[in-house]
Amino acid sequence: MDCQTPAGVARPDYADATVVRVRGGAADAATQQDRVAEETPVALEYNGISHATMLATPGDLEDFALGFSLTEGIVGQPGDIRGIEIAPQFNGIVVQIEISSACEARLKQRRRAMAGRTGCGLCGVETLGEVLRQLPPVAAGARPIPLASVLRAMRALRAGQPLHDLTGATHAAGWADAQGRVRLVREDVGRHNALDKLVGALARLGEPPGAGMALVSSRASFEMVQKCAAAGIGVLAAVSAPTALAIRVAQTTNVALLGFVRNADATLYTHPERIAS
Repeated sequence: MDCQTPAGVARPDYADATVVRVRGGAADAATQQDRVAEETPVALEYNGISHATMLATPGDLEDFALGFSLTEGIVGQPGDIRGIEIAPQFNGIVVQIEISSACEARLKQRRRAMAGRTGCGLCGVETLGEVLRQLPPVAAGARPIPLASVLRAMRALRAGQPLHDLTGATHAAGWADAQGRVRLVREDVGRHNALDKLVGALARLGEPPGAGMALVSSRASFEMVQKCAAAGIGVLAAVSAPTALAIRVAQTTNVALLGFVRNADATLYTHPERIAS
């Protein structure tokens, strides 16, 4: 896979802002410099066909393009993507993704089937039937992941969020091995974008997703579970709560879903057999 970014183009993940701080109900006399996270329209094009526009942090966009393509079922494997090119525009960024002819044909057929129907606004998905995709269950791991490893990994995730440290405005998605060692972290203003970036990074590095767990610094919506299942990740741990739909999707896709993973606490919602207590 060939990923290209135009030479000399810098898209920082944050910007400087001049602020007045209020402490104890009183405003400081002098202004100060602060850093705020960037939020940029990112349009995804497949073989020249516009598919979706997301608001995202403009870092790790190659990972984002690959992860989104995999988790949304546009491609079946990383090799289906022939190239990714980042094309900054005056009002956003266009990510031009070249996919195989077979994937392009499926995408065109999908778009023809959706023509003229009312949109629901989920990542370019235009019908309710496209929202809850039928995914094969994630294969069981060789052995359960110790709960202590999940707790250890979630505590370590916070240390791997430099953009959040600078801005306080981003979510993170991390991947940890069965021993609780955090191997990859991706950040974004959108929690789904952060997870897509993580899935893309895993695929680019050839890491086996089923050998570890995904960690998210947010609640667990059904899309998060669905993306993990599509990527073959069998354990998803969230710092906050899941939704009822997320629990149902996790149950049917064989994903162990944990919520409220904080310090030494966690709540297991599905497939506790995948977690060794």
